[in-house]
Amino acid sequence: MSRAAVAPTALRTRWAQYHALTKPRVVQLIVFCAFIGMLLAQPGAPHWPTVVVATVGIWLVASAAAAFNCLVEQHIDARMARTAWRPTAKGELTRVQALSFSAALGVAGTALLVLWVNPLTAWLTLATFVGYAVIYTIVLKPLTPQNIVIGGASGAMPPVLGWAAMRGETAPEAWLLFLIIFLWTPPHFWSLALYRSDDYRKSGLPMLPITHGRAYTQLQVLLYTLVLFGATLMPFALGMSGWLYLLAALGLGGWFVLLAFQLWRDYSDALARRTFRYSIWYLAWLFAALLADHYLQAWLA
Repeated sequence: MSRAAVAPTALRTRWAQYHALTKPRVVQLIVFCAFIGMLLAQPGAPHWPTVVVATVGIWLVASAAAAFNCLVEQHIDARMARTAWRPTAKGELTRVQALSFSAALGVAGTALLVLWVNPLTAWLTLATFVGYAVIYTIVLKPLTPQNIVIGGASGAMPPVLGWAAMRGETAPEAWLLFLIIFLWTPPHFWSLALYRSDDYRKSGLPMLPITHGRAYTQLQVLLYTLVLFGATLMPFALGMSGWLYLLAALGLGGWFVLLAFQLWRDYSDALARRTFRYSIWYLAWLFAALLADHYLQAWLA
């Protein structure tokens, strides 16, 4: 085989390794929630150039945080079947390469937000990076089984970032979206931790199923899901949304509560996996319903 044929393959492989560092599926959900925040911040048609630049900037900084997380946790990832494939865990990328890649993404994203969006969005996005990559990853995650709860604050910031990008300020509506994601995070991650408990035991991380047992974690999943269900009704109660969103929140939330109840009463790994996967679609469809309701209300006005 010629050198010309080998080179593109090598480049694609290296590109795939860097791409994997950004945890694309996780970042997609983050960017989606930020995008929803941008559109909800505007009563009518948004300013699309700002939306595009803000979306790219937030995506770059979120990807930088994910890459930094892979770098910090490479030895933990190597012990877990779920994450052992990551390029840093396998040694395919060096620490210098991962750190340089994370820094380049972070600087580029922050520059876009400062120069073409607004300083508030840049500062909030940078604070979110520090909250996730440093406070959560380095401090909280190895220290306390409540790491998911406390660290969930950084993961709940995307709609606030999106709102700030369009308005240059935050608002109670944006913080209500923050609250919904904040309450969604524990049942989402603890469902994963339940059926991946062997992995987390090998990692040495103090995840709730390891420190407090499966039964206690199942109860916490149910309780947080019930509180989440109540919180998702607040946009309708406060006049932020209409009946379309309310019906979606009742249907999607009711099914989530049912899964959490079944998980509490009759645990199985398959049910925990099903609950985890549903939680991802739940948040996406809930926010999509909120956006659809937003434009329906604007059209009816």
